[in-house]
Order: sequence, then structure tokens, then C-alpha cells
Amino acid sequence: MSNPTAAMLVIGDEILSGRTRDSNMHFLAGALTKAAIDLREMRVVSDDPDAITDTVKGLSAAYTHVFTSGGIGPTHDDITADNVARAFGRPIDVRADARAILQEHYDRSGLDLNAARLRMARIPDGAALIDNPISAAPGFTIENVHVMAGVPKIFEAMVASVLPTLTGGAPMLSQSLTVHRGEGDVAAPLAALATKYPSLSMGSYPFQRDGAFGTNLVVRGQDGAAVDAAMAELAALFG
Repeated sequence: MSNPTAAMLVIGDEILSGRTRDSNMHFLAGALTKAAIDLREMRVVSDDPDAITDTVKGLSAAYTHVFTSGGIGPTHDDITADNVARAFGRPIDVRADARAILQEHYDRSGLDLNAARLRMARIPDGAALIDNPISAAPGFTIENVHVMAGVPKIFEAMVASVLPTLTGGAPMLSQSLTVHRGEGDVAAPLAALATKYPSLSMGSYPFQRDGAFGTNLVVRGQDGAAVDAAMAELAALFG
């Protein structure tokens, strides 16, 4: 039985303009690998309503889970929640439980829950809240789409809230071998070995260190015995 699949959607003009460097994609990839959920696709779209709605629809239909990052803050260009709601044909408004979370947080902080901050309590009808232990404003899950903040620490905390509720598959095992040869030298024998072990994924990743070239050979798969056997053959070939 194959593992659950996932896609990530990063939303924001600041990512596409290069003004902000995204780290959430790297974090989510590692977290999903540990959870045995196969991340198959990552996309970045601008703060455009139709782009968000259309992409959410497409990814939701194609994958077991979709994780979004960005666009759920208090400013006018935080439009993710509205357009995820639109993707599923759901109404969206300030919800009492989300408002109560924000009210408690801002009362404790001595700040006013003004109209801008209250926008972060707007939740699509039928969605489940995602806990935010950093700044209180919740994310939400609607059907198979998990909508989270773009600030890395908050995103990471929300992922930690969501992942225990999801069912993973068989863990992906990985082993690597460093050889001091270029990719051109290892390509043919690596391709032959990949043919011999079709259930495994094999990759080569070149590097240059202290003026010398080398290649990291990586074998991945869910069958531990097959990974061990393939690594033993690689070691015999290049050891």
C-alpha cells in the first residue's frame, strides 16, 4: 500500500519578488519524510485570489494532504483564508472560538483586539482550528487542506500541531556513500544498480571540496533489506 501524498502551496508576492527567502518548504519536506507522508509537489503563487483558489482546488484533488503557508495575517493583502474558503464554496466570517483565543491573547498582552487583528479570527465554515502556541492566531484545516502562517517559527509550530493527527505510511529509509569520483564516472554503474533494484530510489549529488571533486550516492526505500543490499553493492563498486 502506497504512502499518503502531500503538496505544499506557498502564498505571497514577497517570496516571488525575492524580498523574503522561504524556509518553510525545507522544513515541511523534512517533517513529512519523518511522518512517512510523501511530499510530491511544491508551488509558489502570488497574492492573487484566482491563483490561490484555482491552485488549492487542483492540489486538493490530486493529493491526500495540502499544506499552505502565508497570507493569514491582519493586513489587507492577507487573502489566503478567503480564497481557500472560496475554493470549497464555504462562507467565511469571524468565528467565536477563534475570536476568544485572540481576545485572551491580546488581553494578556495589554493590546487592543482591533479590526485588523480580528481579521485573523475569520475562519471558513466547518473548518477545524490549528493551534498556534507562538502568537495565538490560529490556522485551520478544511477538508484536506491545512492553512498555516508564513512566519517560520509559527509555521513550524502549526506543523507540529497538525502532524500527530495525520496517518502516515511506511517510513522512508536512506543511506549514503561518499565517493571521490565525478558523476560521469559513477553514472553508468549507478544506473545499472537502479535497474536491478526498481523499488529503490537512487541519486547522485556532486560536490567540490578542497579542490577535489566527489559524489554523494544516496539510496532510499521502504525495504530495509533491499537498501542494505544495494549499499553493499555500491561499496563493493566504489569502496
